Amino acid sequence: MKFVVAVDCEGEACTVGIPIEGLGTSPQWEWVRKQATREADAAVKGLFDAGATQVIVWDNHYRGLNLHYDDIDERADLLMGAGVEHRWPTLDESFAGVLAVGYHSMDNVKDGVLAHSFSSVDYQYIRINGQDVGEIEIDAAMAGYMKVPLIFVSSDDKGTAEAKRFMPWVETVTTKIGLGRNAALSKHPKRACAEIRQGVAKAVGRLKEMKPFHFAEPLTMELRFKRIETAQGTARSKSGWEWVDAYTCRRQFDHLSDVY
Repeated sequence: MKFVVAVDCEGEACTVGIPIEGLGTSPQWEWVRKQATREADAAVKGLFDAGATQVIVWDNHYRGLNLHYDDIDERADLLMGAGVEHRWPTLDESFAGVLAVGYHSMDNVKDGVLAHSFSSVDYQYIRINGQDVGEIEIDAAMAGYMKVPLIFVSSDDKGTAEAKRFMPWVETVTTKIGLGRNAALSKHPKRACAEIRQGVAKAVGRLKEMKPFHFAEPLTMELRFKRIETAQGTARSKSGWEWVDAYTCRRQFDHLSDVY
């Protein structure tokens, strides 16, 4: 009954950022940090309500230094910082499940709040084996290769729909309805936290229904860049990328962990 809660900073209630500039420069940023902390804490409490023996909170937005750690339930262990070898540091087959709190939809989704796929500056989309994917699916697959299922996702309505499309078994909580990249109709933040706590406990109660998510391997990854010179630099880096067109590069990998 060990779990890891991955916490991003776009999918929380009442979070929309501002156009063009990054979330870290938004007037909302201090609010976002507080609400991300509250929603992470709600997930932790929901896990312990359901009998968890260990919960690790992974602060994984940008440089991994976002949450107010002393406001998270003291029973949790805390993972922060950047520069780790792979996604889901510390995760292994002994864990019962992973959770994605405050995640967002992939880049090319209409009205997805702060939607992007790892970089809102670099990529128009990421495709694996010909299918558009985002951070929810990639992180689920990285956990899946360690035989650990993604059991819970909280996000805007576009993010939770995306998670259900790839993993119909996953438990979700929708924190807001996306009305644009920087606009939303949000649940009250306290109500969102209460629903996350309840939803997480429900997910643990459904553990037998949860399945590790995988991409077929070897896999083909396609990156559609927003700038021609970025695609050009990737194609000419002699790292195995094929230059498909002015904006797009493609490469085959044996394992997803070769990338992430």
